[in-house]
Amino acid sequence: MLVADLGDMRLHYRDEGAADGAPVVFVNSLGTDLRLWDKLVARMPAGLRLIRYDKRGHGLSDAPPAPYAMGALVRDLERLLDHLTVREALVVGLSIGGMIAQGLAVKRPDLVRAVVLSNTAARIGTPQMWQERIETVQAGGLEALADAVMERWFPPAFRALPEAAAWRHMLCRTPAQGYAGCSAAIAGSDFLASTATLRLPALGIAGSEDGSTPPDMVHETLALIPGSRVALIRGSGHLPCVDQPDAYAAELSDFMRQIGHLG
Repeated sequence: MLVADLGDMRLHYRDEGAADGAPVVFVNSLGTDLRLWDKLVARMPAGLRLIRYDKRGHGLSDAPPAPYAMGALVRDLERLLDHLTVREALVVGLSIGGMIAQGLAVKRPDLVRAVVLSNTAARIGTPQMWQERIETVQAGGLEALADAVMERWFPPAFRALPEAAAWRHMLCRTPAQGYAGCSAAIAGSDFLASTATLRLPALGIAGSEDGSTPPDMVHETLALIPGSRVALIRGSGHLPCVDQPDAYAAELSDFMRQIGHLG
């Protein structure tokens, strides 16, 4: 059990693979913990240093009172990577994790060599939408949102599998203040201008059946970064690393080869 004490925040993380390998940092989505990446980590090429963590309010990390600012979420990852003496990482962020990746790449280009912006955007939803979701969680807990979230996360065939129940449990066991806090961070974030300043290798990944960040949103964001491209995983939802891990791992591995991130 690895926990980084950052002073005002303790983050649970895993640091696996080759200690001297090229670092790949995974940032999970709203309502999930670092287990989001289990299938993907198992499919990664040898020789990489694989780092993942529970962002504030999720998993086994601290869950301070809501609301949170996106700047605090970016700073948490910044401090974790400084704590681990990581530089020149490939940062793979999904949904809010992709927003954190965008913010970190702008703030600390020494830490970020390249980004994979998966099922995300520079701006997601509207403040009113997020406020309604926060109020629902505060009134009825995550259970009140669970069915609707599952429909956005996964296509029908995956939702019919026994495994889908475990993902629903993960969502419902997320601390309400953590979910509400991160929802507030998303509501207050618009990275369109700052992401347009990025000049680094970037891959977008979209799921054709994603009900949270449809492919058009991913394309709009990656179009801000010169030289980037978007890989579409057909038949996948908001979490393609879960419902189509082979396709996701193939896209990520190909990107790492193209940018020379594999030894």
